[in-house]
Amino acid sequence: MNYTEILIPFAGGLGMFIYGMQIMAQGLENAAGNKMKSLLEVLTKNKFFGVLLGAAITAVIQSSSATTVMVVGFVNAGIMNLGQAMGVIMGANIGTTVTGWLVSSVEWAKALSPTNLAPIAIIIGVVIMLTGKRHSSKDVASIIVGFGILFVGISTMSTAVEPLQDSPQFANLFMTLGKNPLLGILAGAGVTAIIQSSSASVGILQSLAAAGLVPMSAAIYIIMGQNIGTCVTAMLSSIGAKKNAKTAALMHLLFNIIGTVIFSIVAIVFFKTINPGMGHGMITQTQISTVHTAFNIATTILLFPVSNYIIILAKKIGRVDETAQDDSVVLLDDRMLETPGIALQSTITEISRMGHIVLNSLEKAKTVMFTQSKDDIQAIRDEESTVDQLSAGISEYAIKISSLRVSDKEHQEVAHLLQIISDMERVSDYCENISEYAETLAEKKATFSEPGAEGMKEMLEVCSDSFKYALEAFEEKNQDKALRVIEKETQADGLEVSLRTKHIKRLANNQCSTDSGIVFLDALVCLERISDHARNIAEEVLER
Repeated sequence: MNYTEILIPFAGGLGMFIYGMQIMAQGLENAAGNKMKSLLEVLTKNKFFGVLLGAAITAVIQSSSATTVMVVGFVNAGIMNLGQAMGVIMGANIGTTVTGWLVSSVEWAKALSPTNLAPIAIIIGVVIMLTGKRHSSKDVASIIVGFGILFVGISTMSTAVEPLQDSPQFANLFMTLGKNPLLGILAGAGVTAIIQSSSASVGILQSLAAAGLVPMSAAIYIIMGQNIGTCVTAMLSSIGAKKNAKTAALMHLLFNIIGTVIFSIVAIVFFKTINPGMGHGMITQTQISTVHTAFNIATTILLFPVSNYIIILAKKIGRVDETAQDDSVVLLDDRMLETPGIALQSTITEISRMGHIVLNSLEKAKTVMFTQSKDDIQAIRDEESTVDQLSAGISEYAIKISSLRVSDKEHQEVAHLLQIISDMERVSDYCENISEYAETLAEKKATFSEPGAEGMKEMLEVCSDSFKYALEAFEEKNQDKALRVIEKETQADGLEVSLRTKHIKRLANNQCSTDSGIVFLDALVCLERISDHARNIAEEVLER
C-alpha cells in the first residue's frame, strides 16, 4: 500500500477543512458583531449565563480554543473574574460540538447532504463575493464559501483514507487504542494539541469513521483526549500574562482532565463488564457527534455545582490571589482583537471606567476651591495622570480595532469613541486646572466674596451635572439624558456670562480682592469648557 498517495490528499483535505472552518467562522463573527457585543454584557449576571455565552460564542467562532484564549485575555485585562471565566469555559466545551454536527449531517441530512451542496455553495459564495459591494454581503459570502470548502475538505479526507480499510496494521492500531484507554486519550490529546483545534481533530476522526475504520471504544477515548488537547492553545496564550490569567487557562485544563477521568472510568466499566461487544463495533460520524456533545454537556452538568472548587484548586496550583487592579492600567488585551465585536464592547467598558474617574475628580473640584484641601488637590492630580494613561492606551487599542476587518458601522463607532475619549481627557485636564486655582487661593490666602462663592457653587453644580448626565447617556445609550446635557450646557453658557458681568462690577466696586477675582474668572472659563466637552459627548451619543 502506498501511504504517500493517502497522506498527501488527506493533508490537503485537512487544510481545506481548517481553512473553510476559519473563513466561515470569520464571516459569522463579522455578521454577528453587534450581537456578540451585547452577549458580553450578560457576563455580569451569573455563571449560568456565562455557560450560555461561552456556548454561543464558540458556536459562532467554532473553536473552544479561541474562546478560551479570549477568556484568558479578559481575565488578564481585569474585566472578567475567575468565576465568570469558569462559566464561559464550560460553555465553550459545549459550543465546540457544533462543527461535528455539521460534518455528520452528511449522514442524517440525506438529500440535503452538505457534501452534495458544497460545490453549489462555493460557486454561489464566490459570485456574491465578486459582485457584492457591502461588507455584509462579503460576510455572507464568507459563510457560504467557508461552508462549502469545509465539506470539500472532509470529503477529501474521507476518500483519501478509504484504502486503509484493507490495512490490518491500521485496524490493529485502533483496536489497541480501544483496548488501552490511556493510549486513546493520549492520541486524541496529541493530535489536537498539534493542530490546536478540537473541531478539526473531531473532523479527522469523523473522516476516518466515514471509512469504517474506528471502533466505538477507541473513538470515545480519543474524543475525551481531544478535550484535553484543546487546552494547549490557551495554556500557550497565557505565557507572559498575569497570574490570574494563567489560572483561567489552568481552570480549563483541570475541568477537562477531571471530566475525562470521570467518564473514562465509566467507559472502561461499560466496555469491560457491561457490553464488551459494543466497543468493537465501528462508530459512525453521527455517533461521534452524539458522544462528543453528550460528554461535554454531561461534564458541565456534573461539575457546574463544584466549579468553585476547581477555581480554588487552580489558584492553589498557580499560587494566585486576585488582587486589586491599578487604576492606571488599561484593562484591554490584544487577545480580544481576535473577536472585534467583543473587543469593541470591552473598549466601551473601559471608556466608562475612565469616565467615572473623571467624574470623581469633578466631584472633588466642586469643593476644593472652598476647602483648599491638600489631599483633594493631590488626588485630582493623581487622577488626571491616571486618565492621561488610560486615554492614551484606550485610544491606541481603539485604533487597532479600526485597522481590523470590521463593518462600516463599527468603523464609525470607533471614530465616535475616540472623540469621546478626547473629551473626557480634556474634562480631566480642566479639573486639574481647578485644583491649581485652589492652590493659588491657599498660597495667597484669598477667598471669594459671598455672592461670588454662591455663583461659583452654582456654576460648579451645573457643569458637574452636565458631565454626569453625559457619562450616563454614554453608558445607557440614553437620548433623553443626552438632551439634558445640551440643556445644562446652554444653562452653563448663560450663567457664565451673568456671573462674569456681576463679578466685574464687584471688582470695580472693590467688593473682592484682585487675587481671588482672577481665579474666579479663570475658573469660569474652565467650567464653561467642561460643559462644552460634556455636550460634545452627548452629541456623539446622539449620533451613535
